[in-house]
Amino acid sequence: MAGRVTPSRFIATLAGVGLLRPAPGTWGSALVLPAVLLGPGWCLLLALLLGLAGLWAVARLPERKADPNWVVVDEGAGQLLALAALPFGATWPWVLAAFLLFRLFDITKPGPIGWADRQKGALGVMLDDVLAGALAAGVLGVARAVL
Repeated sequence: MAGRVTPSRFIATLAGVGLLRPAPGTWGSALVLPAVLLGPGWCLLLALLLGLAGLWAVARLPERKADPNWVVVDEGAGQLLALAALPFGATWPWVLAAFLLFRLFDITKPGPIGWADRQKGALGVMLDDVLAGALAAGVLGVARAVL
């Protein structure tokens, strides 16, 4: 990551977490896991706020045409969406499942997630992770209903 720390870089890296190695996206996803303690409504609200902040931040980066691996605000927003599918007081196995499902869908990019990943600009950077979070939330919702 070249250049000085700006508000957009601060947000895009989730306060520098995107600079951690290896696997900055995994670190970005892990950072927001404690939000599950706030309950699903707060996770959904935080996902929306982080998504909007991410759109703003990524649009102001010189690297906005690509998705640099140090940009992890998108992982944070997507992971929060997955956590929003869990009830207040969710146990750690459910939180771990939300984390693993989101990372699986974010890394493998099935179907529309892969399409979104190929889109350009800030919306493309954010959209694939939002869709991965939504898909993880859907799978978690079905699993909770079945179990």
